[in-house]
Amino acid sequence: MKILPEKAMIGVLGGGQLGRMAIEAASALGYRCHVFAPDGDAPATNIAAASTRANYTDTTALKAFANSVESVVCEFENVPVEAMDMLAQHVPVCPGSKALRVAQHRLSEKDKARALGIATPRYAAVKDSASLAEALIRFGGGILKTCRMGYDGKGQMRLTADTNPDTAFAQLGSDDLILEEMVDFTAEASFLVARDHQGEIEVWPASINQHRDGILHFSEAPALSDVLTPALWDAGKAAVIALAEDLELTGVLAAEMFITRDGNLLFNEIAPRPHNSFHWTIEGSETSQFSQLIRVAAGLPMGRVDATGRWRMTNILGEDMPLLDAAMAEPGVYIHRYGKAEARTGRKMAHLNQRIT
Repeated sequence: MKILPEKAMIGVLGGGQLGRMAIEAASALGYRCHVFAPDGDAPATNIAAASTRANYTDTTALKAFANSVESVVCEFENVPVEAMDMLAQHVPVCPGSKALRVAQHRLSEKDKARALGIATPRYAAVKDSASLAEALIRFGGGILKTCRMGYDGKGQMRLTADTNPDTAFAQLGSDDLILEEMVDFTAEASFLVARDHQGEIEVWPASINQHRDGILHFSEAPALSDVLTPALWDAGKAAVIALAEDLELTGVLAAEMFITRDGNLLFNEIAPRPHNSFHWTIEGSETSQFSQLIRVAAGLPMGRVDATGRWRMTNILGEDMPLLDAAMAEPGVYIHRYGKAEARTGRKMAHLNQRIT
């Protein structure tokens, strides 16, 4: 694609903190942004040059949006594929509809990984209580998840072999579920790849993640070799590249994987957008994930992704606001507030980046 001139308008699908940080990166590179997001708290609109508040199914609003921008990025993987296809008829888009379609469905993610030879936990499609009962017998329990729209621990529940399948199936209220076997893992690793419109690839150093109540608490990167061995790093890097190429990705894509107790790597899920576990790249990489996304969208050469040290990213949730206040006085801590209207328990309000070596 052609390189967009300075002051060109880049469209951002989604109004959350990922969109906000993408706009900050775009501004540093001389671009303006137009946010398209449904009604509700959308902090990205506070710093955008323009905004459209409409549903992603509003074709009239989408066409007007497409005519106002020269490229589009996505901060939210659950934008309808039909909206991405429509926009792609007018302007270059990131990440593309193929990547969106797979990422929006947990069973499709697992099937895609397995088709590419990437190891996964055992899993089974669940359409009714009978299929859940059969899978529970096979796996001896597991994690039951909605195939669509689950995130940060939502839309899932842990089951044992003794769980009543009728009760569990009714609780999630869907006939589109997946049961994944329990994985005995020592750590979770994230891998992030960028791929431009010409198919060029860059892969950041991996992150190691720690969760709290199903929500990412902190990430550290680059991953230490005694946690992520060189062989596992090579496997994770190859896997995320294979996914990006097969899905014809443009932009960035993260893959979360388990490091098992017996020393293997198992695929968990993907996100074809900037990822929470790589917010450390804002200060800790030669090119942040947000800047790289904008570079791809603008047709610019991609930047190097080497880490500038070892970094920790800590999420600040609504209940953690005193930690944010205390961090204001700490030297060497980089604070990123998201501008959300209300601090609520479990809601991501900010993050802290700090160099640890």
